[in-house]
Amino acid sequence: MRKERRSIDVFSLSFLDVISCGFGAIILLLVLSKVSEPLVRERVSRDLRGEVQTLKQQLVEIRDNSKSAKRELALSNRQLEDLRQEHVQRQQEIAVLKAQYQMSNLDTAALERIKAQMETALQSLTAEMRRLQAQKLPPPPDSPIGGVPVDSEYIIFVIDTSGSMQRYAWPLVRRKMAEILAVYPHVKGVQVMNDMGDYMFSQYAGRWIPDTPARRRAILKRLASWAPFSNSSPVEGVTRAIRRFHTPGRRISIYVLGDDFSRGSIQAVIDTVDRLNRAGPGGKRLVRIHAIGFPVLLLKGGVEENAARFAALMRRLAWDNNGSFVGLSGLGVHR
Repeated sequence: MRKERRSIDVFSLSFLDVISCGFGAIILLLVLSKVSEPLVRERVSRDLRGEVQTLKQQLVEIRDNSKSAKRELALSNRQLEDLRQEHVQRQQEIAVLKAQYQMSNLDTAALERIKAQMETALQSLTAEMRRLQAQKLPPPPDSPIGGVPVDSEYIIFVIDTSGSMQRYAWPLVRRKMAEILAVYPHVKGVQVMNDMGDYMFSQYAGRWIPDTPARRRAILKRLASWAPFSNSSPVEGVTRAIRRFHTPGRRISIYVLGDDFSRGSIQAVIDTVDRLNRAGPGGKRLVRIHAIGFPVLLLKGGVEENAARFAALMRRLAWDNNGSFVGLSGLGVHR
């Protein structure tokens, strides 16, 4: 005989008790969480404020470190720029030293070549001077004042305006010019040229300067600062003066003031002047040529040959053209 199954009631009292206890627990948890939430928020807020303060301090430190790093970087850049400039300066100094070294080598080679050329020129000069000295020179003209004839109506100055004369002999040149003018109280005309044939006063180029006291003072004043280009050779000035002012019937004297004749043949100059300044009646030249030699190259040393060539040329021109040659020294005047 089967037993009948007993039916189960799902919504029994026990089941409802369990469900009620679960809901009560949930409600209790919610109540507890609501009660503790302000404490948690306060704790979290307190922690965040502390962290923010820490971050602010770190930011300040980072900014300070950044400023310090920028200053150090700027200082390093300045030091680097100084080092670069110093490097450039050293490179320039090295370049200058190299150039000086190369120039010294070139100077040595040039001095050797100049020495060889001077030795050759000295041999040629010695031979030419011996040949000139062997020729019979005419007797010197009458010398009423210090050995220099002063019978001319017109005088021309041919002055070496080279650097050596300007630096070492110019005060003496000015003094000698004043002395020569004083020897001629009055003439019909004056002219002043440099050794290249350039005129002191362009407005009187190719014509005579009237001889007046005011014009003489102007000549001496202009001479103080007059420095046209010069090649240290009297040839151009003498030949140009003769060609331009050589006039029959006029008594003219040329005064050459210089110190140097570094190039060309002495005999060729003598022949050229001889053709230009032919002798007139009685064998006298129409233009007298006087010369004053300044001892600049002798006092400087090393170029005595050029001074000797100038003296040989002007001495011969003076003898051939009825003039006088005067050589000056540091101690006096010697004829």
